[in-house]
Amino acid sequence: MELILKQDVENLGFINDLVTVKNGYGRNFLLPQGLAVLATPSTKKILAETLKQRAFKEKKIVDDAQKEADKLNGLEIKIASKTGEGNKLFGSVSSANLVEAFESNGVTIDKKFITIAGGLIKRTGQYEAKIRFHRDVIANFSFEVVGEKK
Repeated sequence: MELILKQDVENLGFINDLVTVKNGYGRNFLLPQGLAVLATPSTKKILAETLKQRAFKEKKIVDDAQKEADKLNGLEIKIASKTGEGNKLFGSVSSANLVEAFESNGVTIDKKFITIAGGLIKRTGQYEAKIRFHRDVIANFSFEVVGEKK
């Protein structure tokens, strides 16, 4: 089933992408949720015209996203968390904790655009996160999880 996405869908595509999915996924999830429309010949023509008109606007959006990504350069973040034996954390560190750390440094990012390698962090140490500002602008960011001072 060919569909045109009306919104970004995680692990599938971005807005205005033409995607092919299994019939059940399209019929039972994407279409009822309003995330996509059927890719008929007329909707494909409308999509082509829309993409043509948005091409020059897209460049400005990408430049703005790149400026946001450049704010992360040189930024060092250490997230403090309570630890037990063997550098294990009590609880875990997630993208929500990383968002709080960014906001305290003046950078606003939505937590759904942050992907931490390995999911939740349960030990102290250096970690990597991918931050998506735009479909073409993805920044890798290193941060450290440290034990709280007692």
